[in-house]
Amino acid sequence: MTQRLRGVCRRDAGMVTSEYAMGIIAAVGFALLLYEVVTSGRVKAELQGIVEKALSARM
Repeated sequence: MTQRLRGVCRRDAGMVTSEYAMGIIAAVGFALLLYEVVTSGRVKAELQGIVEKALSARM
């Protein structure tokens, strides 16, 4: 009885190895896309302008 109850309560609801691999591949792909966007000329110039403006602000 106790073994059967444990078996019912301990169902694996997590991801399997292939799902982890696909998740990692998707995360790396998203990171590469984000890196390309952030390091593109226009975005990089905008970010640099924001940082320079913040650093040159008087308090």
